[in-house]
Amino acid sequence: MLEMSIDSIRVSLMNYQRVVILKEKDADRYLPIWIGPSEADAIAVKLQDVSVPRPLTHDLLGSVIDAMGGVVKRIVVSDLQNDTFYAKIILEVGANGSSESKEVDSRPSDAIALAVRSNVPIFVEEPVLEKAGVQLDKDTGKVATEDAQADQDTKKESKPPGEEELRGMSAFTDFVEGLDLGDLEKGSPS
Repeated sequence: MLEMSIDSIRVSLMNYQRVVILKEKDADRYLPIWIGPSEADAIAVKLQDVSVPRPLTHDLLGSVIDAMGGVVKRIVVSDLQNDTFYAKIILEVGANGSSESKEVDSRPSDAIALAVRSNVPIFVEEPVLEKAGVQLDKDTGKVATEDAQADQDTKKESKPPGEEELRGMSAFTDFVEGLDLGDLEKGSPS
């Protein structure tokens, strides 16, 4: 598992869909994940420390976990299948000195919204980052070319995705290639 941070929340100019951009803590790999407008707003509200008059859904979820004696420990983006990301919320539950770890399946957007409220780390499994992570070209600030990515894959001694896997990710690839990530290195918010 690799620890990530939230780099930004973007809106695709092609289809106005929101995407949260996670950045690997110790490297220059980014993971774009499509999210709904409500979840994008829920994440942004907390990141920007905007107060709302009533608890949002993710605030409520955090309160319920707390009231039941649980603690959110971390979230993990655990899988990517057929252009769909999967995540888990890792909870510690129990009382009187006896606690156990529980995993709850979640959409990544909900898990991330809960993570920012609980101030817990966000992790991504390495195979997910290998499939969908992107790197920026240091010179242009754009998504690295396929040749550069192939060089990095060779250095890591990992095999490239198969033909079936590439077909399954074509919509994701088209979306990522349409993103302008040039200002990510500058750290400018959207």
